[in-house]
Amino acid sequence: MATKTATTKRLRLTSIDALSQAAECLKTLAHPHRLRMVQMLLQGRYTVGELAEACEIPSHMASEHLRLMQRCGFLTSEKDGRKAYYQVAEQHLASIMNCVEQRFGVE
Repeated sequence: MATKTATTKRLRLTSIDALSQAAECLKTLAHPHRLRMVQMLLQGRYTVGELAEACEIPSHMASEHLRLMQRCGFLTSEKDGRKAYYQVAEQHLASIMNCVEQRFGVE
């Protein structure tokens, strides 16, 4: 009796390299302060200070979280005078946050 295997089925699979990159970026998101920042940034642009206050953390910690998310290509920043405003660069973050909010709720 023949059984179907992954090689006989035409599966649509993402390359392991691409999945490895995705896993690294998802690890970056896997922090409550970063998720809160993304949640806010999907609704507007904010400064480090505003994001830090919302997360109840010092500005230097917020800056580190933002730097990590920028490195993954999730965010960009734009200077306006002396302030830097962060905004979402990766629009797929909206889908990810939608899943999180539907599963775990919104305040």
